[in-house]
Amino acid sequence: MALLEYLVILPVGIYLIFNSFYLFISAVAGWFGGKDDVPVTKQPTRTRRIAVLVPAYKEDKVILDSVQVNLQQTYPADFYDIFVIADSFRPETLQELSHLPVKVLVVSFEQSTVQKSLTKALEQLPQGVYDIVLVSDADNHMAPDFLHRINLAFDSGWRAVQGHRVAKNTNTSVAVFDAMNEEVNNHLFRKGQRALGLSASLIGSGMAFEPETMKRAMHQIQSVGGYDKELEMLLLTEGIQIAYLNDALIYDEKVQNLEVFERQRSRWIAAQIHFVKLYFGTGMRQLLRGNLPAFNGLLKGFLIPRILYLALLTFGTFLGLVLGIQPVFQFFGGLLAILVFTLLTSTPGYLWKKISMGDLLTLPLLIFRMIRSLLKVKAASKKFMHTPHGETVAKEN
Repeated sequence: MALLEYLVILPVGIYLIFNSFYLFISAVAGWFGGKDDVPVTKQPTRTRRIAVLVPAYKEDKVILDSVQVNLQQTYPADFYDIFVIADSFRPETLQELSHLPVKVLVVSFEQSTVQKSLTKALEQLPQGVYDIVLVSDADNHMAPDFLHRINLAFDSGWRAVQGHRVAKNTNTSVAVFDAMNEEVNNHLFRKGQRALGLSASLIGSGMAFEPETMKRAMHQIQSVGGYDKELEMLLLTEGIQIAYLNDALIYDEKVQNLEVFERQRSRWIAAQIHFVKLYFGTGMRQLLRGNLPAFNGLLKGFLIPRILYLALLTFGTFLGLVLGIQPVFQFFGGLLAILVFTLLTSTPGYLWKKISMGDLLTLPLLIFRMIRSLLKVKAASKKFMHTPHGETVAKEN
């Protein structure tokens, strides 16, 4: 093998091995702990005041239902307020919200982003009134004991926590796979990371912080999308680790069709690339200072999206088999086996029971859409691509 070929192939091989073993180690660790929940029966030392911030862009279809569900907390009603940050809502929706016991902050931006909405709301929060700021998406439904569990975590000394986001719907094949992806992320990047002594990954909703800490970080964020990655890194560089509350459930609407899936993944990949470019130097400096959780935050940015990685390893294995090149077949086949084991053991059983033959036939379409989403990354990096909610689709058979 020519030296030039070797110098190209070796780094690529190391990079693929890194992807497989990072996920595998996180998966194994997730089975040995990684939960920071406090027993729900424990009495907190005090009841903290919580501001629930709900950034909502054109979410007229889901906001009223979500607000009504989220007002049914077991947490004392006098100790939490829901703030709907209404961007581009219809007048009739605002009128209906005015009849509910929530606070509505109407905002408008030339280019709307979640980060801008949250920053605006944080600026308008009264000083010294709230002890915790919690972020919930417009479609999210908090379990009745969600705020109680958040308060218990802060009672234990945590300054930042991530709840357990689970699927609210599995009514289409796309939604089923999206739900599986969510739970795999929970197992790998929250339970697994915490079991390894690292910080849980933020996911954009169902997360809570000290108000001043969040306000300070949000003013530094530069992302169009994927602000949660930056927020996580900024917290970690301050030495603030993030807890994972596996039993604090918040239900999230999953993507129901291929078009929305493709648009959402374009936004996620663009955010990942932007994050690595912006925080590569920061992550390396944190490594030199011994801040492994912050360096790990950078490492996660180098992971290939799993569905693309699955397709890549499958193609490499097939190519090695067809061409009869044993080293290629063994290399890609071995990594593929590790990845498949990781995914199988990281997905909860209740979701496997929902898989049908029709769902399996949708998988190649998801892979195709994921590959096609790469073509839209540049556009997604410049303009916020909204994911619509409340568009009910019937389950395919």
